[in-house]
Parts: sequence; structure tokens; C-alpha cells
Amino acid sequence: MTIQQSTHTLSVHVANRPGVLARVAQVFSRRGFNIESLVVSPAMDGKFSRMTIGLSGNPDGLEQIIKQVGKLVDVLTCVDHSDDSAVVRELALVKVRVGVEKRTEVLQIVEHFSCKTVDMTETSMIIMATGASEKVDAFVGMIRSFEVVELVRTGKVLMARGDQPT
Repeated sequence: MTIQQSTHTLSVHVANRPGVLARVAQVFSRRGFNIESLVVSPAMDGKFSRMTIGLSGNPDGLEQIIKQVGKLVDVLTCVDHSDDSAVVRELALVKVRVGVEKRTEVLQIVEHFSCKTVDMTETSMIIMATGASEKVDAFVGMIRSFEVVELVRTGKVLMARGDQPT
């Protein structure tokens, strides 16, 4: 029998204190969930931070995990936004080794995916791709036909639409 895996995106509002990230991550680890992406940034006043956590695991245990995370001392809220109406974006920086002879091909792909070149030398380019994870995945898939030297991705960030809190 195989255990069904699903992916979820959680928003966790926490006090901006040392050790909070480790305690939150430990809850997921103990329950067999894999954190696939993690973005932590200060909230508006600097006393709090927002964690956006992309994870996969058995969906049956997710509700219990959300409750456990919510009970941690420095956690204000923990919300699953997987089924919500939210704006979800990701950023990737891709360094491609490309000479003058192939540069036009690369720039066509950059234009098609509405990316931006943020650095260019005689032998390489750094391209910034932003958008939904599927768009970034598609761009990375296309650009891999060239020599990708480095790839860095932020992971998902999200914000609930309208008056709904993130």
C-alpha cells in the first residue's frame, strides 16, 4: 500500500526570535512531511516574520500539524493556503554560459517567458524569471538546452487575495 502524497503551501506568522524556524521545521519533520521550499521574511513592523512553507506529505496528518504549529510559543497563526484564492509567485536566477552565437536564441526564450536579463558578460548571462512555479519550471526546462552554470530559486511566496488575511 502506498501513502498518498500531496503538496501544500502554508503561511506561518511568527515572532521574530532565534530558534523559531527550527521549532517549526521540527514539527513537520516528526510527522514525515518534507519541506520543499521555505521563505522567511520580516513582517511590516519587524517584530514578526512571515514563513511561507511549501511542503509535501500525507494529507491526512496536515490538519494536526497545523494545530501543533499553531500551539508553538512564538507562532501567532498557521494557515494552509493550498485551496484559497491567493497570489502565488516564485523567483529564479539562472546563470547561463552562452557566447554571442547563441545569445539571440536565449534572448528569445527570455522574451517568451517575460523574464529579464540582470547581468550579461561576453560569456554568460544571468536571467531572472518570476511567476507561478509552473511558469518558472517551464522556463528552467527550456533554458536547460543551454549550459546552465547556476540556478537559485526562492520558493513560493504568497498573499491571500482581497480582505482575506494571509
